[in-house]
Amino acid sequence: MRRTRVLTAVLALAAGLLTGGPPALAAGDGPEPAASLAADTYTWKNARIDGGGFVPGIVFNRSEPNLAYARTDIGGAYRWQEATKSWTPLLDPVGWDDWGHTGVVSLASDPVDPDRVYAAVGTYTNDWDPKNGAVLRSTDRGASWRKADLPFKLGGNMPGRGMGERLAVDPNRNSVLYLGAPSGKGLWRSTDSGASWSRVANFPNVGNYAQDPSDTSGYASDNQGIVWITFDESTGTSGSATGTVYVGVADKENAVYRSTDAGATWERLAGQPTGYLAHKGVLDTRNGHLYLAYSDSGGPYDGGRGRLWRYATATGTWTDVSPVAEADTYYGFSGLTVDRQDPGTVMATAYSSWWPDTQIFRSTDSGATWTRAWDYTSYPNRENRYTMDVSSVPWLTWDAHPSPPEQTPKLGWMTEALEIDPFDSDRMMYGTGATVYGTENLTDWDAGTKFTITPMVRGLEETAVNDLASPPSGAPLLSALGDIGGFRHTDLTEVPSMMFTQPHFTSTTSLDFAESDPDTVVRVGDLDSGPHIAFSTDNGAHWFAGTDPSGVSGGGTVAAAADGSRFVWSPRGAGVHHTSGFGTSWSASSGIPDGAVVESDRVDPMTFYGFKSGKFYVSTDGGATFRASAATGLPGGDSVRFKALPGARGDIWLAGGSSDGAYGLWHSTDAGATFTRLGNVEEADTVGFGKAAPGASYQTLYTSAKIDGVRGIFRSTDRGASWTRVNDDAHQWGWTGAAITGDPRVYGRVYVATNGRGVVYGDTSDPGGGDDGGGTDPDPDPDPEPSGACAVTYTVTHQWTDGFQAEVRVTNTGASAWNGWTLTWSFADGQRISQLWNAAHTQSGPAVTVRNTDWNGTVAAGSSVGFGFTASRSATNTEPTAFRLGEQACAVR
Repeated sequence: MRRTRVLTAVLALAAGLLTGGPPALAAGDGPEPAASLAADTYTWKNARIDGGGFVPGIVFNRSEPNLAYARTDIGGAYRWQEATKSWTPLLDPVGWDDWGHTGVVSLASDPVDPDRVYAAVGTYTNDWDPKNGAVLRSTDRGASWRKADLPFKLGGNMPGRGMGERLAVDPNRNSVLYLGAPSGKGLWRSTDSGASWSRVANFPNVGNYAQDPSDTSGYASDNQGIVWITFDESTGTSGSATGTVYVGVADKENAVYRSTDAGATWERLAGQPTGYLAHKGVLDTRNGHLYLAYSDSGGPYDGGRGRLWRYATATGTWTDVSPVAEADTYYGFSGLTVDRQDPGTVMATAYSSWWPDTQIFRSTDSGATWTRAWDYTSYPNRENRYTMDVSSVPWLTWDAHPSPPEQTPKLGWMTEALEIDPFDSDRMMYGTGATVYGTENLTDWDAGTKFTITPMVRGLEETAVNDLASPPSGAPLLSALGDIGGFRHTDLTEVPSMMFTQPHFTSTTSLDFAESDPDTVVRVGDLDSGPHIAFSTDNGAHWFAGTDPSGVSGGGTVAAAADGSRFVWSPRGAGVHHTSGFGTSWSASSGIPDGAVVESDRVDPMTFYGFKSGKFYVSTDGGATFRASAATGLPGGDSVRFKALPGARGDIWLAGGSSDGAYGLWHSTDAGATFTRLGNVEEADTVGFGKAAPGASYQTLYTSAKIDGVRGIFRSTDRGASWTRVNDDAHQWGWTGAAITGDPRVYGRVYVATNGRGVVYGDTSDPGGGDDGGGTDPDPDPDPEPSGACAVTYTVTHQWTDGFQAEVRVTNTGASAWNGWTLTWSFADGQRISQLWNAAHTQSGPAVTVRNTDWNGTVAAGSSVGFGFTASRSATNTEPTAFRLGEQACAVR
């Protein structure tokens, strides 16, 4: 999968309920105080897709079983939850201004203190990402983070991102970490557990390899730099820095360096092979073997030759242990792992073997001999050592029907992450361009029986979302996604059986439905060859291709008439066109420039709208001719999204702009003849509509915006007169500027497009509508309170200068179950909760009220329920000593 997502102009353009507490992200010594802004407590989930993007790194902790992490190139980091066999997102607190920190170039799990984990973050090293990179550090497995800013950029979505790991913790003295930097910035070291970093001045080589030195954008021409660090733990003792450290450099002639004095001096490893890049360096300390996976390029897409080498750490002997002759490779090697229970067992991947499939190699004799995951019998037929079961994520077949030797589902592609569980020789996980696969009976490979590969990806949602639609009938959600096209969700909690097909766009850029006939749906997108538009007459369940006008090279935007009788399309590579019927022939529209964004009126089937470079355009003849509106003061650039309100002719909301010009939210009630800017919205990037609040006549508005100085997702039930923030600091998802829509059937439900965290949707804790100006008022209709005895444990788990984090556990010490619960207490020292997870809360002065969510309201006798929060504090932080569950006083433990 090709994933080059860039934000704003360049990125016109890859879980279910969170398990455990959502993480908190803090810079410096603590979180900034929360703004005093009306807010509602929402429950956030993902519309389940399960995967969808490249997973370049999987890291198991070496000292605690079942503790593993995964990194993605644009969608953050995740922690494995063994109890549910799922992943929990860890970087959802990354906000709008720091969107680049959702790209993770490396992860490190502390082998001495398993509670500590580190993430090196930053998406691009060129000017696509305006911010420098950072190293995030956590002492609670990613539940909360502190940030150390770096003086250079990191590239989680850059070429070479599958190499690594570039971040490593000294296994003997865990306060020492190393970080390999790109862009000629060298090798960096921290001696205070990641709080501060300095360059290792005497490291001799900053790297020199770039994928394409002639690329003027700086994307493919960046020096890929220092790409991995491996400690030889046998050369140190607990509490003292490890003596021998190996470092991989993106330099085909000088790929591996070593220090034998804890980094005081460095030397090029003598006798090493040349002509290749060392993607990985994995050490088997028991046998004294350093294995290296080489490719002729940095990946993750390219690679035409490769080798596997073994270095004897005691004698300095190099041995080519490649499973095939160099002339027989058409791929590079990258995925590399050693079985820590049986270190003579080593595995590697042919990561860039796109056709007919990737290949996985396994040796049980330290690389002397190898077997393959599949072999040819008589070409083109092949025999697999494995079976694949993708029933949990059925779209992984891609609805493909290939001819041998290709198969569906594929074993994978871009397979740069490969890890055997250090505590379980039978469990292996590997990342692909679309998912995480794994097995729990790996050693059957050696027994000559087939092992089973299944998706191990639940909870890891990594898609870039370009557009969203929620029709008034049929499926509640239709999505336009990068790389995997898009889905029709009939149940948000289930993985759809298949993405959009016939045709299958590599990326869907825009979709729309007919407002009065929601069975009529249109989508447009990118495809290497074939049509770029498709239609459905059954609400997106089945599709058929349309015909392109001449010159079309990409999807662009599309609009369906209110009754589905006609369509207007603004594709890339050709001007705006219109058609009646289903696109068997197209006519050029006049009066509107190429590249305009197009939308339809949701009542009048003959009226369409467009926007380009500060001008709004209107057509009243079905898109045949457009005229420029006289409206002025609109954003001058093209980063604009607008929508017409269902049920009201000519009612239009327009969001967009940039910091160097007009930027905000505008409203028109006269079909775009004039627009009025909302003075209470500082910036806005999306706008959408959902079911009106109880008692309201106007639909609910949703926007990704900046209001009262706060960036977030906002809701208005009074036409924008007042706004309520519906997300919180723990749920920000980086950049959310592509699309937003409410649900026309469920009040308060909002669907948010993210750039790498999939489609997130939120449901209000106040389905009655509430007062948008008073989001902290107590619920006027509380659930029935439980009766019976209770006990509370209140624990401050972390504390900093002006804030703290706490965990609360409430135990049902009575004889009968609770069906819904509410816990109250008061703070003594002005503490103020900024974010709370696994429950809903309100706070009025010192008084705090916490209520169950929809999934933890039932608490059996003898059982308990927990939640956590972060809060601001003053110099003192007295713990509350009195708690009440409804009218019942609780014992304090």
